[in-house]
Amino acid sequence: MSADHPFDPSALGFETLAVRAQHPVSAEREHSVPLYLTSSFRFDDAEHARALFAEEVTGNVYSRYASPNTDEFVHKLCLLEAGAEAVREGRVDGIATASGMSAVFTAIAARVSSGDHVLASRALFGSTHQIFTRILPKWGVSHDYADVGDPSSWERLVRPSTRLIFVETPSNPGLELLDLAWLAQFANVRGIPLVVDNCFATPYLQRPLALGATVVVHSATKYIDGQGRVLGGAIVGARDYLADCRFFARHTGPALSAFNAWLLSKSLETLAVRMDRHCSNALALAQHFEGHTALESVRYPFLPSHPQHDLARRQMTQGGGIVVLNLRGGLDAGRRALDRLRLCSHSANLGDTRTIVTHPASTTHSKLSPAERAAVGIGDGLLRVSVGLEQVQDIIADLEQALA
Repeated sequence: MSADHPFDPSALGFETLAVRAQHPVSAEREHSVPLYLTSSFRFDDAEHARALFAEEVTGNVYSRYASPNTDEFVHKLCLLEAGAEAVREGRVDGIATASGMSAVFTAIAARVSSGDHVLASRALFGSTHQIFTRILPKWGVSHDYADVGDPSSWERLVRPSTRLIFVETPSNPGLELLDLAWLAQFANVRGIPLVVDNCFATPYLQRPLALGATVVVHSATKYIDGQGRVLGGAIVGARDYLADCRFFARHTGPALSAFNAWLLSKSLETLAVRMDRHCSNALALAQHFEGHTALESVRYPFLPSHPQHDLARRQMTQGGGIVVLNLRGGLDAGRRALDRLRLCSHSANLGDTRTIVTHPASTTHSKLSPAERAAVGIGDGLLRVSVGLEQVQDIIADLEQALA
């Protein structure tokens, strides 16, 4: 909270924390936190400099390490993901990174060494898959993919050398869900950290740390920014795990700029309002297109037809802003629909105020083989619809004419 705020954060709601958790007000008494556009910070004297570098005292040193703007952004995310009590007791920490993928990579690379093994969910974002299959093997780090709906596969694939479990739920783009409470118990009894990509849900819809996860990662580029303006990432979780992430990031340099951190912190103030609209629009769109003659299926976590609908209701407060449309006719049908869009954007991003339609098989997941895509339910006719904040009937009308 800001230095002059009279309330106990633990007594405040999500929306209030997102708005009122601010960096301490300066002597200028500003209402909105200023930008700190400086690469470095001055020391009081030689002893102060020594103590800062020895980490005997806290304070700003260099903006590659942290700045008042990144500190505020991370502090807010810690409050929203872990709660005020965990923050006050020092059980949770966080760092900001330059992008979502730098957050994913840092959260993994900071904790593994040659000979280690990572167990992950099969359904992952394409770039995360490339980390496991193309980058980590260069370091002698192996991996296995477990099936979301088969608990026995996790039991079968875990090894004595497994150093972390990495999952995303809901998955990108297939919207598969993992039972986080079950998986956290599975990981915790074995002493294995559980890292959860919470990008699709955000802390407003789902709080993996409260369900037992060790760490949460975010592509803040998506819903946290929410307006398609900046890149950013974040890692939030157990303090000892974050100490390794902080060391790795400090010396490898995936730093978030002060300007982007300032924008992302301001964006958190409207996260709840935006997610409510994303979710209501997405549910209405999913309900409208379910059973459409041009579609083989529609997938959305809060549709009763979703195979993990009960889990979604138990684990998430709303279904999120992504709807998956599986078109009859495969690749050709998907291309025709994309080329006919008039209102919706054809782009590779998601979580924007504007509705975005993406064809993962030819873009975000194109580096996966056809067999790998099929294993996670990405068909040639699959369209990922990131439902925006427009009037929902206008979104529906554009998709209707594109599918005609």
